[in-house]
Amino acid sequence: MAETKPFNIEGFYKFVSEGKLMAAKCSKCGTMLLPPRPLCTKCFSTDFEWVKLSGRGELLSYTVIHISPPQFESMAPYTVGIVKLEEGLRLPGMIRGVEPEKIRVGMALTVDFDTSLPSQWPMWPRYFFRPP
Repeated sequence: MAETKPFNIEGFYKFVSEGKLMAAKCSKCGTMLLPPRPLCTKCFSTDFEWVKLSGRGELLSYTVIHISPPQFESMAPYTVGIVKLEEGLRLPGMIRGVEPEKIRVGMALTVDFDTSLPSQWPMWPRYFFRPP
């Protein structure tokens, strides 16, 4: 029997550690939640299933971070954006693999996963966006 992951941020990051981008889908009304929550924001149901997302989307907004917290200083400048996924959900994340000056609103991006384990905060597995 497959492991059941809780419909919360912990469950979401367990899937990220497996290289999967997943959302919680309400079994009653079909609303998808990302990040997942244990209660549907539309119909208040607690009956969910995990659904795999394509990971493909379009950049809605972004900012370039030049002065960062100590944990990210080695990465500065780096870009963080909000991506509207094909499924209609919006997800924030870092953007890698493209120079900050070449990033444009509307550009196609796809999710990818960092397989290295962080040695300091934040300790959760990481995903990021990159050009396809």
